Order: sequence, then structure tokens, then C-alpha cells
Amino acid sequence: MQLQSKLPDVGTTIFTVMSSLAVQHNAVNLGQGFPDFAMNNELIALVNKAMQNGNNQYVHSNGLPVLREQIAAKYAKLYQSNIDAEKQITITPGGTYAIYTALTTVLQPNDEVIVFEPAYDSYIPNIVINGAKPVLISLAYPNYSIPWQEVKNKITAKTKMIIINSPHNPTGAVLTKQDIIELRNIVANTNIFILSDEVYEHLIFDDLQHQSILRYPDLLERSFVCFSFGKTYHCTGWKIGYCISSPTLMNEFRKVHQFNSFSIDSPKQFALAEYIQNEEAYLTLGKTMQQKRDYFRTLMQQTPFKIIPSHGSYFECYSYEGLSNLNDKDFAIYLTKNYGVATIPVSAFYKNGEDNKAIRFCFAKKESTLEKAVEKLALFKKDL
Repeated sequence: MQLQSKLPDVGTTIFTVMSSLAVQHNAVNLGQGFPDFAMNNELIALVNKAMQNGNNQYVHSNGLPVLREQIAAKYAKLYQSNIDAEKQITITPGGTYAIYTALTTVLQPNDEVIVFEPAYDSYIPNIVINGAKPVLISLAYPNYSIPWQEVKNKITAKTKMIIINSPHNPTGAVLTKQDIIELRNIVANTNIFILSDEVYEHLIFDDLQHQSILRYPDLLERSFVCFSFGKTYHCTGWKIGYCISSPTLMNEFRKVHQFNSFSIDSPKQFALAEYIQNEEAYLTLGKTMQQKRDYFRTLMQQTPFKIIPSHGSYFECYSYEGLSNLNDKDFAIYLTKNYGVATIPVSAFYKNGEDNKAIRFCFAKKESTLEKAVEKLALFKKDL
């Protein structure tokens, strides 16, 4: 039997490659974006309580109603958003699933989707598998800002969607109010949809304001906004997130969703519905994670690597320009094998492998983990 692959260009991801190398060489893994510290014990206890109370069967396909109501209440306080919990919120098995479902809801063969690179690695395969075409635009290095004039130049009659991501993975760049003005001007009086990946919404630093699409009712009308409980509560393995959209778009989103994941982990939804009322847990998250970023920055001053500042997410990128002539993938492998620290090459987030000699570190780790990693990196010597 022969199978025509829907993703013929997709192989083993760089995350799998680097994680395997980290294990093989007993390296400190600052590659993949997951914390190595414990999540909140209270939230764990709430899941256990939900299971003991018998909340182990299917909940509604759209998500536990009380959880959706708490999410709506949260954003009414945060952004003064008027979100209808019944019609506009769907709980999903992770933020990546929400992204895939939103794209599948909208895209038809030969549609075009504007994608800013470096980009989270699910975007392009999700577009391709729906028969659409990714239109790639590189963010302006080194601050990774959006070149809005280029966006305007690449809008065509086939443009169906623009994907934005803030705080940004992999760079930690953050959208500004001016970015929202530019986006609003571009989509006005068009049929262009927006997919806003906001899984790092609370991981934002330096007293910056998160420019959520939920702040802008006119943009929300045409948007799918995707979130992750895993990133907010340090439980990435739970794979629970949600999508918020307008009632009309959410109705179509749910048509796709109901045949892919009829229901989402029930005990954890009951637990989250209670825990989300603890506002301090997410309101203080940015400052807590900024302390880790700042500590990592201080440690990295012992090394020859040059910082590319991050203002959000789990990540900060560093340049090794002038330190090695290796491309960034080979350099990341070299660091893992010879210095015992695993990173991710930023070129992995570009379809054509654009190489700015930058590598990404995850600083969402215990202080001891960061110290151990930098102790090794401080030994690095130029290898031109």
C-alpha cells in the first residue's frame, strides 16, 4: 500500500532531536519550554478532590459551564471584555489544539495565511494540512518586530488569515499598541480573520501591557484567541487550554471540535474552575517569571554570548555571532555534546532555516538548573 503524505516535508522535530541529545550526553536541557519546578500543590489537591467526588465522566463538549463562566469573569476584570461564556468560549485539549481547530474551521484549499517567522512550529503544518498556503514574513532582527509595510504588500485576494503571537515564542517579543493600530488598519473592511496565540498572556515583563485581542471588540469579531492553562499554572503536561471568539465564529469552531475531542479531562476542569478564582496566581506570574529571566541574564554575563532581550514567555535568545562559524543547528548540537547544555537553534522556527546565529534558552527552570547550565556555558571558548 502507498500513502501520499499530507506533510511530506515534516520529519523529526528539533525539540525531539535536542532532547534526545541532552539525555545521551547528560546535558542540562534549556531547550524545550517546560518548567522543571513543582506546580501548585493546591491545584493538585483540587484535581484529587474532583476525582474523589466522582467528577470523572464526560462534561459538555464545549467545556464545563462553571469553568467557562469563571474565564469570562476573569477577562471582564482584566480587559473589561464582555464575553458570553455560553457562546464564545470552548475548552480544548491544549492551546496547540485550539490553534489547529481554528485554522481548520476557516481555511479552504488555496487560501493564504500570513505567518511571522520565527514561528511556533505548529502553524505552518496546520496550514498546509488544510490545503492552504503559508505566506511567510520574517520579523525584523534583532528586536523581532513586525514589518507592517511588508504585510500590506503581501495581502492578496486570497489572504484568509493573519496569525499573531504575543508574548512571542521563540523570541519573547511583545506586541505594542501601535502594532494593534497597524493590524486594525490592515483588516478593516476585509474578510481577513485573525488567529491570536496568547498562551503566554501572563508571562509578560518590564511593566509592559499585554495587548490581548480581547481588549478590542472590533478585532475579536474576526478573531480566534487561543490560551493555555499549562503555561499559566506550570502544568504543560495537562494539555488543557481554550479558545475565545465571536459567537458566529465559535459556532463553526465547535462543529470541528466536537468530532475531534468530544470532551476534555473532567476532573481538571472542575479543579481549574475553582483555582482560577485565585487571581493572585496569575496576576503575580509575570513578576515571578521575570525574576527567573533576570537571574538568568545575570548568570549569562559570565559567558561570551550576547543577549537578544525578551519581554515575555519562557524564553530568551542569545547571539553567538563572532564566536563560531557553525550554523545555529550545528552550534546547538556542538554545545550539547561539548559543553553539556541543550538549547534550540532559532533557525528551526523558520521554514527556510534563516540563520541569524541565535539560540533559544528556556529560563523557566529552578535556579539550581540555571546555575548548572551557565557554569558549563562559562567555559565556552571561541571556535572560529
